[in-house]
Amino acid sequence: MGKANKVVIIGGDARQIEIAESLLAEGNEVFLLGFDQWMRNVAGISKAVSDTDVPWSELDAVLLPVSGLKSDNKVEACFSSKELILQESWLKKTPQNCLIMSGIHTNELETVIHTVKRPLIKLLERDDVAIYNSIPSAEGTLLMAMQETEITMHKSNTVILGFGRTGQTIARTFSVLGAYAKVGTIHPSEKARAEAMGLETFEFEDLSTVVQSADLCINSIPAMVLPEDILIHFPVRSVIIDIASPPGGTDFEYAKKRGIKAILAPGLPGAVAPKTAGRILAKVISQLLGENQVEKEA
Repeated sequence: MGKANKVVIIGGDARQIEIAESLLAEGNEVFLLGFDQWMRNVAGISKAVSDTDVPWSELDAVLLPVSGLKSDNKVEACFSSKELILQESWLKKTPQNCLIMSGIHTNELETVIHTVKRPLIKLLERDDVAIYNSIPSAEGTLLMAMQETEITMHKSNTVILGFGRTGQTIARTFSVLGAYAKVGTIHPSEKARAEAMGLETFEFEDLSTVVQSADLCINSIPAMVLPEDILIHFPVRSVIIDIASPPGGTDFEYAKKRGIKAILAPGLPGAVAPKTAGRILAKVISQLLGENQVEKEA
C-alpha cells in the first residue's frame, strides 16, 4: 500500500458515504464537509463542522457530488441542514496537484477550475465508470419497466434507442428475459456491435414505423429523439423510460397529452443502488489517487 491520501468529500448523497468508507478501508484519511446530519461516527472519518476543520494545504483530492456545482456554486448536500456553497478560497489553499473530482461537467465548475487552476476529473464521463454504472442502470430500468407496464418483459416489443455502454447492457438484460429487442442508433460501429450480439437493428429514419408496435421504449440518447411527430405513432399503451441526462430526449408534454406514460429517469445507479454506485466511484477514485501519487514521486 502506498502513502495514505488525504481527501475531503464536500456534500453529496448516500454514494459519498460509501466512497468515504471504501477510501478509509484502503488506509486514506477522509474529511466530510456538509454532513452535519449524518449521525454515524466512524474512526478515521472526520466530520468537519466548518471549512476551518479541513487541512486544505495537505489534501490530495477534493471530491464534489456527482451533480458537480450548481448555480452560485451551491453543492448538493443531502446530509446537511444548511446550504453548502463551495468557496474558491478553499481550493486555492490546496496543493497545485490536488485533484478536483466531480461527477459531471457544469459551467459553474469549469469557471471555478479556470480560476483555481487545479486538475479536474469528471468521473461519470470516464469509460470505466460508465461501463460499471451500466449494470445498476440496466437493473433500474428493468425495475421501472416491470412496475410501469402491465405485461411481462418476456415477448414484449422493446425499442432501445442508443447503443453506447448503457444501451448495450440494457439490450442484453432485456434480451436475456426474452424481450423482442430492437436497437436504433445512428453510429455504424454501434449498429455492427448490436448485430454481432444477435440483436435486431433499424435505421433511425424508420423510427416512426418501428414504434407503432412498441410496448416499451428505452432512450439513452441525450438529444430530442422522441418529438411530437414520432410520439404520434406510439400506441397509447406504450411506456417510455428516458434515462438520458436531463432534459432527456422525449417531448414529455406531448406524451402526456397523448396519454403515453413517459418517465424521465436519469441517475439510476445512485437511485436504485447507491451502495454499488458508491463502490464503483470509490474503486476509480482510489485508482486515480494511486496514479497521482506515482506522478508526484516521479
